[in-house]
Amino acid sequence: MCPDCYDYPAHVLWHAYAGRLWKAFTDNLYNHLAARVGRTRAGLRRNLRISYAKVAEYQRRAAVHVHAVVRLDGARGPDDPPPAWATADVLAAVVRTAAAAVRLATPYIAALGEHELCWGAELDARPLRAFGSGEGLADDAVAAYVAKYVTKGATDTGAGLDHQITNPDDITAAPVSAHVRALMRTCWRLGSLAELEPLRLRAWAHTLGYRGHILTKSHAYSTTYTALRAERADHQSRGTQPADEADVLTDAHWRYVGSGHTPAAALLAAGIAEDLARNREIAQEEIAYNGAISGD
Repeated sequence: MCPDCYDYPAHVLWHAYAGRLWKAFTDNLYNHLAARVGRTRAGLRRNLRISYAKVAEYQRRAAVHVHAVVRLDGARGPDDPPPAWATADVLAAVVRTAAAAVRLATPYIAALGEHELCWGAELDARPLRAFGSGEGLADDAVAAYVAKYVTKGATDTGAGLDHQITNPDDITAAPVSAHVRALMRTCWRLGSLAELEPLRLRAWAHTLGYRGHILTKSHAYSTTYTALRAERADHQSRGTQPADEADVLTDAHWRYVGSGHTPAAALLAAGIAEDLARNREIAQEEIAYNGAISGD
């Protein structure tokens, strides 16, 4: 990458507006699908619902891209099949046109001008076959595909830091690449502009201006987070002890019993320390001896 050629402000602004770009894309899906099948948007929504789950991932160049599973459901949700005409191929085609149509203009700023933001041309839309029928991926494979990007380590990507930056010195000391550091500094600099104050770029400098969550989903894609929290609370209130093993005892009390080596381990450690010290002495003697020879 060429640091002098790279448009760092545009990169940061794209991150800051990525949530609005996704919202514009999902809105476009209904419009483009309605136009493709010859229905009104209101009429379409009475018979069909678009659900999705998406994962945001930082590429090595520190730009966020999205992996998403988009699904057509019936009007009542995931358990209601969509109309017969709402096929995966139709949805894949609409995803392409809906993404290509997104255009978002940033407010004009004297220091930056005006930017038109859009999705990139690197779009891959493929039908996924549930239950492994035909070509495509089964449900388990889809779940593994999404989980792969949720759990992908920051060291594998160009992500920033896991904590907020409070001053420019934090950027200088950050254990990141020069490119990521330049993006953080751009966030900090643009955050001082009054026109961009609503974006709170300094508060999000550690994520390079990206303000969204790594994993998001539409309300009806699957179970809700509220339901998951309720299940977890109920599980914790009932405890984890099996009903048919009531006689199992659980020790919930802990006490400190000491630290350090056991007597046997202490002897081993002392022997290892003695060997290391002897090796250092031998190395120093060899260095001194070789230096004396070269001096003669």
